[in-house]
Amino acid sequence: MPLDATRLLLAGLAIAALYHIVTLVRAMKPAPTVRPTPVGIGIGVVTAFFDTLGIGSFATTTALFRATKTVKDALIPGTLNAAHTLPTLAQAFIYTQLVEVEPVTLIAMIVAAVAGAWLGAGIVARWPTRRIQFGMGLCLAAAAALTAAQALDVLPGGGTAIGVSGGKLAIALVGNFLLGALMTIGIGLYGPCMMLVSLLGMNPAAAFPVMMGSCAFLMPMASARFLRLGKVDLRAVVSIIIGGVPAVLVAAFIVKSLPLTALRWLVVIVVAYTAFTLLQSSRRPAEDTPAAA
Repeated sequence: MPLDATRLLLAGLAIAALYHIVTLVRAMKPAPTVRPTPVGIGIGVVTAFFDTLGIGSFATTTALFRATKTVKDALIPGTLNAAHTLPTLAQAFIYTQLVEVEPVTLIAMIVAAVAGAWLGAGIVARWPTRRIQFGMGLCLAAAAALTAAQALDVLPGGGTAIGVSGGKLAIALVGNFLLGALMTIGIGLYGPCMMLVSLLGMNPAAAFPVMMGSCAFLMPMASARFLRLGKVDLRAVVSIIIGGVPAVLVAAFIVKSLPLTALRWLVVIVVAYTAFTLLQSSRRPAEDTPAAA
């Protein structure tokens, strides 16, 4: 990207980070002392590390939350967005400078994703528990299928373009708007965004700044709405931030890449099972209580 566009994007990321930190501090003021847990920190380390390498964090974090019973189902969507914001911002700071993307395409797709997330968060934060469980179950099933497609290497290969225009840009904006909205239910943007970018004929590497930039800007907006409604587990949020930010730096600057096929199949199994249990839970009438106060 041109130097001015890069500086503008980095300044925006810095403002987004400051906004998120202020929002978190305000949310924690009326709450009792928030103490991080070893389990939560461990979840942050594992999910943020592999997220940086391209696995995605939302599906794996949801599976670990349910396996360890650390976060209630109704709080998972908000907790995912609030907890992974700072690790994702760290990724965005790194990858938007390493991979070239045409500025208009990048900025327009980011704005579309933010708009989708703002709309989605306002809706999902008021859903009853059973609807959240059902929505997350369907999204995780889709995430498992997408991860399986990645492991089988059957996703579109993409092209060499670093930007799109005209009709393709319109498709990119609508697609990223929908993906931003789905982020608030608990489906990660990474895999679907990479597929979208490849289908449009762009270089798959361009998906990294697009998806990380989109998430970096939309997650502070979405999590702010969840925080205002009290639909976030603050202890899990703080724990994941503590473990996640250093894990991003290790993955990006030290490890850089790993053979991930076997790990993807493990993720498919775990996420598919979690999707099944969420769908089963959504059929239990005893938990049908409003999600918002």
